[in-house]
Amino acid sequence: MNINIPSLILIIFFATFFTGALSRKSSGDNIAWWCKRTPHPEPCKYFMGHSRHHFAPKHRSDFRKMVVQVAMDRVITARRYAKRLGQNLENEHQKAAWSDCLKLYRNTISQMNRTLQGLDNYKQSCSDFDAQTWLSTALTNIETCRVGSLELNVSDSVMPSILSNNVSELISNSLAINGVILHEESNNTDEFPNWVSKQERKLLQVSSIKANANLVVAKDGSGHYRTVQSAINVAARRRSTTGRFIIYVKRGVYRENIEVAINNNNVMLVGDGMKYTIITGSRSVGGGSTTYNSATAGIDGLRFIARDITFSNTAGPQKGQAVALRSASDLSVFYRCAFQGYQDTLMVHSQRQFYRQCYIYGTIDFIFGNAAVVFQNCMIYVRRPLKGQANVITAQGRNDPYQNTGISIHKCQVRAARDLKPVVRSFKTYLGRPWMQYSRTVYLETYIDSLVSPVGWLAWQKSKFALNTLYYGEYKNFGPASSTRYRVRWPGFHVITSQKEASRFTVSNLLAGTSWLPATGVPFKSGL
Repeated sequence: MNINIPSLILIIFFATFFTGALSRKSSGDNIAWWCKRTPHPEPCKYFMGHSRHHFAPKHRSDFRKMVVQVAMDRVITARRYAKRLGQNLENEHQKAAWSDCLKLYRNTISQMNRTLQGLDNYKQSCSDFDAQTWLSTALTNIETCRVGSLELNVSDSVMPSILSNNVSELISNSLAINGVILHEESNNTDEFPNWVSKQERKLLQVSSIKANANLVVAKDGSGHYRTVQSAINVAARRRSTTGRFIIYVKRGVYRENIEVAINNNNVMLVGDGMKYTIITGSRSVGGGSTTYNSATAGIDGLRFIARDITFSNTAGPQKGQAVALRSASDLSVFYRCAFQGYQDTLMVHSQRQFYRQCYIYGTIDFIFGNAAVVFQNCMIYVRRPLKGQANVITAQGRNDPYQNTGISIHKCQVRAARDLKPVVRSFKTYLGRPWMQYSRTVYLETYIDSLVSPVGWLAWQKSKFALNTLYYGEYKNFGPASSTRYRVRWPGFHVITSQKEASRFTVSNLLAGTSWLPATGVPFKSGL
């Protein structure tokens, strides 16, 4: 996890408060004393004081579990309240945002529960880094609900702001406490569990994965099913083991929206190549969807793998946000895949994700979200936007300084797509802009072609929002527009000269990738 200066100051601040807590039992029994040492002490004191659980923390690790428990209880209460609101919805926009929020809150409960179980003193089945990832996802889910409601202008009818604010603050407290522990203990990647079995490693490294497919999808009827979602549904029902479930999708254009649900884990989609196996849809915000629900493919199940497939959204630039793929799959891999769209093509929503040798096409904020994600050896193609628009490649959504998230673009290429090339001088293109307060994006050892503006980065809607708290970095990039001489002079922008600093954004450090990527059979470079 890379830590910028504002984040480091906060960590030192809270760590100082917590120092000595183990020896101060008289103070340690006092919830107010503990809560005072969190970013949001008032909701901490109130909800811990009114909880059905008995709280008497003796150690910092006890307090961490208690704060997570209170946050989860509050999420459950908020979702229950939102469910009742569903009876009074009046229009399709309200229903669309409400449906997203119910799902996101349900997923948040799953993340919080996963964290509680993992941090159990007797089991300790996860690392502090894992817990920070899952808590980061929980907070991102709440923010996604809020953003979707704002998009469709239905905020108060879907989730009252006082409820969502309390939930966000309690999860933020959990992140801060766990973040201090993570920083002090400095867990290294060798301590992470191996997430994929040796048996699965053998399966995924065989010369022909298709021969081992559990199901085959074919448009012409030569497989088990004609639609991809039908096969995914079977994978969800037929889970006698925890092993990999492979779905081979034969060449063809599959016009459908697919979803791999949160408990449908270890699914692998394999196509006949990104030119030949295409899954495409056309939902958009302009068409009445939220950005979240516009996705042609929505992936939530753990350890998802896709290879040799194109995910496309054909809504077009006039329809605004229109996602080709949305992933919130922890420990997920996309290999030799393409993602085609215009605005908001690829939503790297949350969790740990890795993309290798992929092609990504878009115009505005077309790689966005709040995952911890590394793109390696990928082609990033900027398309022609509408008249008067500027292209922005990334919009990273980190909204809490303790979230261990960020977009890392490593050994990739940034180029103009075929439709932009003839008019490339008519449109400005930027490497990214800050969607949220602690936005974090880096380009490492990447080719940057002449289409990118010399200033490199764009402010959010001509404001000074997040310029002090973001972290944008460039390290040893090359190509016509790679010079940092005329780059923005924001406090949060960094020309990275230290290999040690740059290495914090690699597969090994940002994703703990050396503990789980080798078993997937996908090539990767762990460091610089």
